[in-house]
Amino acid sequence: MMTTRKEINFSWIALLIVILFTSCYPSEDLNVPVKDNEVVFETALDQYISDNFTEEYGMAIRYKFVDNYVRPGQFVSPPRLEVVRPMLDFIEEFWINPYLEIPNGEGFFRNHVPAEIIFLGGLIFNGDGTVTLGTADAGAQITFTNVNAIDPDDEDWRTLQLQTVYHEFAHTVHQLYKLPNAFETIAATGYTGPGSWFVLTDEDALQRGFVSPYSTSSPNEDFAECVSFFLFDPDFEANFMDLESNCTTDDCISRNEGKLKIAEKLAAIKDHYERVTGVDLETLRAAVQSRL
Repeated sequence: MMTTRKEINFSWIALLIVILFTSCYPSEDLNVPVKDNEVVFETALDQYISDNFTEEYGMAIRYKFVDNYVRPGQFVSPPRLEVVRPMLDFIEEFWINPYLEIPNGEGFFRNHVPAEIIFLGGLIFNGDGTVTLGTADAGAQITFTNVNAIDPDDEDWRTLQLQTVYHEFAHTVHQLYKLPNAFETIAATGYTGPGSWFVLTDEDALQRGFVSPYSTSSPNEDFAECVSFFLFDPDFEANFMDLESNCTTDDCISRNEGKLKIAEKLAAIKDHYERVTGVDLETLRAAVQSRL
């Protein structure tokens, strides 16, 4: 999977997909063999995670040994213990429960949930001065950053977390079931590539037919960004689909042309989701929006 990075921009939050190499947890005493299936519950929190996430969904929650989940040259901090349980409540309320309460959603979620969820206390600071906001690894792992700043009522913080998880979970659909037919041709000339998307503004992306600059980096990221923005942005239609009337400038005409492309892509995505997963994205969006 391709590695990308971005800098924070509060006008939009695009996600990065990076491959994280995890390692085992060897005992400090090299003379004591370690069994992979040996589980030691150190705290009530570990027991809660085991009962409500690992046993229930097959989902391991990692909040310790954070250096195992980033690359050399990246700097991270672990979450404070007191924020782990609230963060678990947050992802349950805003990510898991919306799937559980819609038709066909529970089956899809349980069959596609990533094996590992990683909590990092802050953002991932890279050696080149950029910041990684969230990561995933081929549908098997999702990493949440900035957990120490947890505040579901803070729009910027909430947007970061929701865009991370909806974006990364959407990748499982195209990875397993491919992209909608001819999806990449809808705005074919607008794609930039992994090394140049960050020079675009939100306006540039919209005129090209994309919901964010990061969407232009590849058709796969375009797909995931469309799903993510559609689910969490309450103003999605106004921002990305409603056409401006009485256009008299080239920019206005280009924005309308871009919105028509986004509408075409969203229609293809909705049809694809329903056909291959049984999930109605409109119903899922309503479940998500009811919580915001």
